[in-house]
Amino acid sequence: MAESITVAPIDEAHTLDGEDGPRGWWRIMDTRIGIVPLPVFVVVVAIIWAYVAKGDVPADLTTNILILAAGGFACAEIGKHIPLLKKVGAAAILATFVPSLLVYLGAIPKPLKNSISDFTEQSNFLYLFIGSIIVGSILGMDRRMLIGGFVRILVPILLGSIVAATVGCLVGTALGLGFKHTAFMIVVPVLGGGVGEGAIPLSIGYASLTGGAQGDLLAEILPAVMFGSLAAILMAGGLNLLGKRRPGLTGEGQLQPGEHDVHLTGSDAPRFMPDLQTIGGAVVLAMTLYTIGALVQSWTKFPGPVTMLFLAVVLKLGRLVSPSLEQGAYRNYQFFAQLVTYPLLFAIGVAKTPWEKLMSAFTFAEITTILATVGSLVATGFFVGRFVNIYPVEAGIITSCRASQGGTGDVAILSASNRMNLMPFAQVATRIGGALTVTLALAIVARYGM
Repeated sequence: MAESITVAPIDEAHTLDGEDGPRGWWRIMDTRIGIVPLPVFVVVVAIIWAYVAKGDVPADLTTNILILAAGGFACAEIGKHIPLLKKVGAAAILATFVPSLLVYLGAIPKPLKNSISDFTEQSNFLYLFIGSIIVGSILGMDRRMLIGGFVRILVPILLGSIVAATVGCLVGTALGLGFKHTAFMIVVPVLGGGVGEGAIPLSIGYASLTGGAQGDLLAEILPAVMFGSLAAILMAGGLNLLGKRRPGLTGEGQLQPGEHDVHLTGSDAPRFMPDLQTIGGAVVLAMTLYTIGALVQSWTKFPGPVTMLFLAVVLKLGRLVSPSLEQGAYRNYQFFAQLVTYPLLFAIGVAKTPWEKLMSAFTFAEITTILATVGSLVATGFFVGRFVNIYPVEAGIITSCRASQGGTGDVAILSASNRMNLMPFAQVATRIGGALTVTLALAIVARYGM
């Protein structure tokens, strides 16, 4: 992630033109909020205010780079300075949920909200990010560990899902919510893979099978999805903190003992930093794989990101990508993970995280049921991971993605735990696990009702 407010050192001996310059001003310019120079941040706020006063904020790329960078890094900076919470992912949490709250309170004016929402929906900004992260992290993995990692991680994901469903249903029933309501309106939505891939198909399926109104069912399901994702973010941040205190429990982002990333230097790599052409080629490669996945999804309904993931694995295992292009893809991954995460989370908070839906889950029985579901999911992944030779912290974090708010939730969970390179495994947990959960739930409803 980007660093907190920092001041870059100024060379006291030399300037670019060989003469002393305005060192005081340079120090101000090198004071940054995230990556945004402080004076530029002030100018950006003024520009946004001027557009809002005009009543029409452009929804184009250039304007939203300014809006999302300023908003995302400002929220993240606040999160990084909150005692205690900063250690469990407060930067990612605030970057996601503060803008959601501000929209609800009307503090983000409607023209600004519309600009961010339109840009987020029309630009496929999220999938540019996920595509770059997945392809870059897979091509940057230790080839020897790749397949073993995917096979092993299925064990904690599967067992975690079974335990979470069982515990969640028992707790909800014990608190008076009723078994069927708990199972189909709380536990299944939490484990369903998010909104677009989980809640919406569920509500459509429930409506067609029961004769209920799809909109009403979706409104009832969404709070569990939202709060479950928030619980997963907090628990993943807690696991990251645990790993800091107990280093033996974590690989600091590596899944298995003995694994390593493809480094930009080293005996197995070309001894140069990837040039701009190579990095650009890696971006095109990532987007090509994403587009193939989207095309397959349009034909078969199979999740496009999972197709992209499988193709990247084939390229890696088959040595079909040169070492220099692998390094370009890994550098691209680093760029998006470090510089784009907080702006993306801010966009997600404005466009895809309705605050009122999150708050409607705040009853004691529902909160307790959701926390029991997500807590048992994460705990099972954590403890089972060791038995399949996966670091417990990483196993718990990946398993927590079963409760994420889809791809947006995966980004927030992995950002809060500083484990963005685990995105390929998170996508398996979220997309495949969610699809299986939704399919099984609808099959049971069709057979036994709800």
